[in-house]
Order: sequence, then C-alpha cells, then structure tokens
Amino acid sequence: MRQSREEKAKTHERIVDVASRRIREQGIDRPGVAEIMEAAGLTHGGFYKHFASRDDLIAEATEEALERSDRRLHELTDDADDPLAAFADWYLSAEHRDAPGAGCAVAALADDVGRGNDRLRSAYRRQLERYIENLEGFLGGGEEARERAILVFSALVGGLVLSRAVDDPALSDEILRAVRESRGS
Repeated sequence: MRQSREEKAKTHERIVDVASRRIREQGIDRPGVAEIMEAAGLTHGGFYKHFASRDDLIAEATEEALERSDRRLHELTDDADDPLAAFADWYLSAEHRDAPGAGCAVAALADDVGRGNDRLRSAYRRQLERYIENLEGFLGGGEEARERAILVFSALVGGLVLSRAVDDPALSDEILRAVRESRGS
C-alpha cells in the first residue's frame, strides 16, 4: 500500500526531527542512517524514499535545528520585560545544559559546522546573524550594539559549551552562574 503525500511528509519530518536531535547530541559525523531510522521507528530501507544521501539528511536536520533555535529565542523573549535576561537565563540554565538534543544548535554544532560543507556553514551563519540582530535589539541598538551583541552571544555560547565539557557539576554550575550574572558582558 502506497503512502499518501501527507503521510510521507509526516514521516520525512519525523526523520529530520530525530536527526536534528541526534546531531545536537552526538555531532554531525556520528549518527548513522540506520540509527536515525530506527529511532524514528522506521527501517533503514525506507531512507532513500526521503533523501538522496546521508549528507542531504544531515544538511536538512542542521537547518531545522538552527531554525528551532531561532523559534526558541522568540518564544522566550517576545513578551519578556527584559528580553536579554529572559534569553540568558534560559540559555545558561542547567535545563539547557543537560538537554543538548533540544537546545541551541549554534552551541552544539560549532565545531562540526566549521568543518562542514557550504550549505551547513551558510545555514549556521544565517542563524548566527539572526541571534546577533536580536541581541542588538535587546541591547537597545546604537553605534556599538553589534559589537556588544557579538560579545554577549560569544560569552553565552562559550559558557554553555564549557559547562557541558567539564566533569565537575559544581564547576559547571559555577560557569553558568558567572556568565549568566554578567549577561555575557
């Protein structure tokens, strides 16, 4: 029995969702097609009905992960009295640190994308620019807002990455707290 277009689209979306989470947890090179398909509740054989190659899936999953990061930023800040504080408080939280598969793709994929193809690097750059633009607005605009936004976001990403890398929970929490309290400045 053939799948309807709607069913095929939902299946495609499910595969991309699983891959998006896995690459944020494991990196771009690690999850294999069989692992992704199994996690999506599908057989490996069905992969090529949706993608021409693993590279196509990884590119689409990376783009989706980055777009989710942008949507999350707006969910956190659109109605906030202090958008920068709302964003920084979430970004530098234990919840975010402990759930890389559901978190910011900019932090999770920085090393991998830096060695990736043009499609990955372009998608990454677009999301980075969106973050910087939003942070400029949170900081009130002005002449030095872009430089300050870049500095703040670099501190947020660096704090999150370092907090995930250390094997000492107290130090990890200390890093998050220190950067959060400074708001990246």
